[in-house]
Amino acid sequence: MNNLNIKKLAITVLIPVLNEEKNLTELLPLLAWADEIIVVDSFSTDLTAQICQQHKVRFLQRIYDTPAAQKNWAIAQCAHRWILILDADERPKPALIQEITDVLNQKNSNNINAYWIYRENYFLNQKINYSGWHKDKVVRLIDKNCRYNANQVHEEIETKGLKVAFLQHKIEHYTYVSLDHFIDKLQRYATWAAQDYASKTAKIGVWQLYFKPVFRFFKHYIFQKGFLDGRAGLIIAFLMAFGVFLRYAKLYEQRLKKRY
Repeated sequence: MNNLNIKKLAITVLIPVLNEEKNLTELLPLLAWADEIIVVDSFSTDLTAQICQQHKVRFLQRIYDTPAAQKNWAIAQCAHRWILILDADERPKPALIQEITDVLNQKNSNNINAYWIYRENYFLNQKINYSGWHKDKVVRLIDKNCRYNANQVHEEIETKGLKVAFLQHKIEHYTYVSLDHFIDKLQRYATWAAQDYASKTAKIGVWQLYFKPVFRFFKHYIFQKGFLDGRAGLIIAFLMAFGVFLRYAKLYEQRLKKRY
């Protein structure tokens, strides 16, 4: 990063966090090129606050309700028109930083509202080249007028009516540090996804609890060539299928509680 002769760019880097001391220690030094860095914390109990104090960071705290609400609130706090949203477990590559700089310095950037950025995912100390993760992309470079939709899981920038382009270079994403981390995240996402799917799912039956999870396994492992990622690809396929099963199992449980 120090080899890049980039002046401070008129951009805000926005990072929502909860107990991310390790990731912030690695991420924040990579962001010296940004004029403003905002960390929005959901009242961490680790050293997150102290680490942010060691860097030139605006440290804001807000009680967490939903991912979209947290980010939408934070976007309104940003000083600059352009915002790069990063999770703490993501790392912008130097080539991506240079590309963002070039794009924002172009006159035609005024015609674009947001940019898709591809992610290079790592799991179990391995780069995942298949398994459906190789085409992973997110809208992360946005102007300040953009907002997230209300989805509890996989909330996305609402792009309807906007002009959206693609960046060529990638974000490195160290998505799960362990199996426990993966399973814990699946649990949380399944609870939120059950709420998202409640109005879309008339009943819970064999289709939801068996066929959909089985299809998800084959989708990741066979159709998206997860078998080429070796053992990591097999684990991903199983856990992604389990996540689908868990979503509907939790929705079934929620409906039982309302009934009795």
